[in-house]
Amino acid sequence: MNNQELQALKERYVAAGAASPNEQFADHALNAELWDADGKRMIDFAGGIGVLNVGHRHPKVVEAVKAQLDKLMHTCQTVMPYEGYVKLAQKLSEVVPVKGDAKVMLANSGAEALENAVKIARAATKKDNVICFTGGYHGRTFMTMAMNGKAAPYQTDFGPMPGLVYRAPYPVPYHGVSEEEALRGLHMAMKADSPAHNTAAIVIEPVLGEGGFYAASPEFLKEIRKICDDNDILMIVDEVQSGFGRTGKMFAIEHSGVQPDIMTMAKSMADGMPISAIVGTDKVMDSSGPNSLGGTYTGSPTACAAALAVFDVFKEEDILGKSQRLGEKLNERFKQWENKFEHVDNARNLGAMAAFELVESKDSHKPKPELAAAITKKAKEKGLILLSCGLFGNTIRFLMPVTIEDEVLEEGLKIVEEALQEVGA
Repeated sequence: MNNQELQALKERYVAAGAASPNEQFADHALNAELWDADGKRMIDFAGGIGVLNVGHRHPKVVEAVKAQLDKLMHTCQTVMPYEGYVKLAQKLSEVVPVKGDAKVMLANSGAEALENAVKIARAATKKDNVICFTGGYHGRTFMTMAMNGKAAPYQTDFGPMPGLVYRAPYPVPYHGVSEEEALRGLHMAMKADSPAHNTAAIVIEPVLGEGGFYAASPEFLKEIRKICDDNDILMIVDEVQSGFGRTGKMFAIEHSGVQPDIMTMAKSMADGMPISAIVGTDKVMDSSGPNSLGGTYTGSPTACAAALAVFDVFKEEDILGKSQRLGEKLNERFKQWENKFEHVDNARNLGAMAAFELVESKDSHKPKPELAAAITKKAKEKGLILLSCGLFGNTIRFLMPVTIEDEVLEEGLKIVEEALQEVGA
């Protein structure tokens, strides 16, 4: 079927709230390139929203999944466990930098990981409240919608959110929130809304994902760690988008040296297969009773096989080194665009987690979201999948596979520059 025929089916049968506005339909892909149902080639700078750090259909991952399909597809690991689940738990425990010895629960999605992290924190601390941050994004379940630091479009149509979730400001100096002010806001939240004696966890993204690719400094993250330690609060770090090599380290928190009590991860963990993980200090992870955690499909055999293959790819292909080098290339190009285009400002990157903002002027820092929307639209017309994000909708973010070929990267960056030139004019 072609794009037009598939679009007609989508309009008839897919719920409006779940339907993509994109009228192209993916047919096949490889590494950083994708072809639609009409045969049009697209360069992919979105990576399925940060899922494809090692590229579309990495051969080693495809091979591992096919081999697993020949052996076992499903048992429900709580009914009869299997090798992949425990081997992946071992691998994660060895590499995730939580405090002390680690244990693991596998789930299906980033939202499920955050939901279970909160459950575990409540069980471990016997406290109820959770403090999150402005601009944070944690998922689309009811609990994680409440935790999100941006209301629209995630909460808009769904009525009251769960209670006992409180908010502190995330430090974004470019938009007037200094680290000092963010910490003052956190302390005020603990005074006014969520006192330490009833706060189970503080949940933070070391780099905001949907919130705009702003990185918290090592000093700020260390202060969060200290506040948690001083008040018997668990520190939960959400690495769903920033994890698995995006920032030049396996996890973004490693840039700070901070060890959280619990970490959540998903997205590029298995190169497109649905899986997530909650990794935490063993005593914390063991705090809830028998059969209190799980789900029918959590840590499926095929997804575990894919995740284990991803670990092999990281080791064999120097993915972390590639991420660092890609980030350097992007930063260099962004700086050129800052000098060339009056609306481009605040270019930033942590490894290959890179972005810049579109503003009214460099002096005002006033966001210009309509320009970001126009540029992503223009890029699509030219054959490039490009995403915006941010609390103000004015950030252009880059999530192309870390494995992208140099010539494909250059082709895509040229399209971005053309879009900036044409839309800006």
